[in-house]
Amino acid sequence: MKAGSQLQPCLWDVNNNAEGPPLTNRARSLKQQVRRGFSTATHTTQHTTGGAAAARGGGGLRAVLGAGGLRVPFLLQEVEALVSRWNLCINLGGFFVGLFSVTLLGPWSDSVGRRPALVLPAVGMAVQAAVYLLVMYLQLHVAYFLLGRVLSGLLGDYNLILASCFAYVADSSDQHRRTFRVAVLEACLGVAGMLASIGGGQWRKVQGYINPFWLVLAASLAAALYAAFCLQESVKQQKPAKLLTLSHYRAVYRLYTAPEHRSSRRKLALYSLAFFLLVTVHFGTKDLFVLYELGSPLCWAAELIGYGSAASYLAYLSSLAGLRLLQLCLGDTWVAEIGLISNISGLVVISLATTTPQMFTGYGILFLSMAATPVIRSKLSKLVSETEQGALFASVACVEGLCSLVAAGVFNSLYPASLHFMRGFPFLFGAIILLIPAAVIGWIEIWDSNHDYNHFSDASLSPAGGSSAS
Repeated sequence: MKAGSQLQPCLWDVNNNAEGPPLTNRARSLKQQVRRGFSTATHTTQHTTGGAAAARGGGGLRAVLGAGGLRVPFLLQEVEALVSRWNLCINLGGFFVGLFSVTLLGPWSDSVGRRPALVLPAVGMAVQAAVYLLVMYLQLHVAYFLLGRVLSGLLGDYNLILASCFAYVADSSDQHRRTFRVAVLEACLGVAGMLASIGGGQWRKVQGYINPFWLVLAASLAAALYAAFCLQESVKQQKPAKLLTLSHYRAVYRLYTAPEHRSSRRKLALYSLAFFLLVTVHFGTKDLFVLYELGSPLCWAAELIGYGSAASYLAYLSSLAGLRLLQLCLGDTWVAEIGLISNISGLVVISLATTTPQMFTGYGILFLSMAATPVIRSKLSKLVSETEQGALFASVACVEGLCSLVAAGVFNSLYPASLHFMRGFPFLFGAIILLIPAAVIGWIEIWDSNHDYNHFSDASLSPAGGSSAS
């Protein structure tokens, strides 16, 4: 991994003061540890804490390899390559299985209700956590993680929970208040990520990887029980429907291809494109923040990286507050445009940052960066009927899953390729990409305004025309 070699001075200087043990014995033991289950620990850290280990000094990989002053960059690269391959297999397996289950269960919930579509993925995530615990207790091969992810994917996984929650909000809110309620739900995701980053990382350092997964198992079961017995159903007219039928997939397909309301379907496709580009840039740049901060010239320590991580999560809350205030005087479209301007400006400043104040200035400018995604989700929801909300948000969840894969492939490849001419180029690239959704959202708003104006002009002229004819 090229990035690792470029970041070598900052990552390893802290260990260079002491002479480490002989390379051969230490390297052999670490290689054996990697093959038995070290990649397991790394993968579980990512799922439990949302990258908390990375936010505290480069993650479990570098922490273990750096212990005792071990200076083996080639071993670091070997371990990272091994973990990356397994992560890729597990993520691809979960994505493709979830792609079929989410688009099946999402439209199904439009008929039978949201509660089953919330219970099933929660149970699936509990099964996944149980499999992970068995792997760690029994020291099984890391391939069993793929089994746990596939089992969770069959029941919808995290994407179906997101789709069902957003559909639930759309069911229980009118169009005027929907944007803010969607923003509240997204802010909850940000707060949850911040708490996991702060608490999960410290918990892992004190008690290891196993105990946090008991919390994951308990939380998943609690969510399933709450959805099954306490949550009020939001679908007003429930009706029995077959689960294993192609009609659910056709419902998702008809969203984008039905001939009626052609202008709505066109806007649906354009908003989906804007959402794809926006979320891809968000995922891609977020994954690079720690690497960028660890490298020269910033060379941040664990404390600063923790502050930077907290600042990135606080953008969810500041965007929620800003959206609410801006809605008092502006329409949703222009709130989204201001959010995109905040996102673009912040990424440009971060791409050029060479000092700590400049980096935190970039984080500060991003304070409205999360305001655009709830607006797009709300606008997508308003383009379809009440009986299509599950199908819509199932397709949006699949787009979001695809964003994660595309972002990892594009930005993680772009970063090491651009180190020799501009370390912050991926952030600048992301800012340029965000110009496209800004243009798309603005064009749709202008087109709608012109259409409404022409319609109003025709309506106002028709009585005059009728009176002159008489």
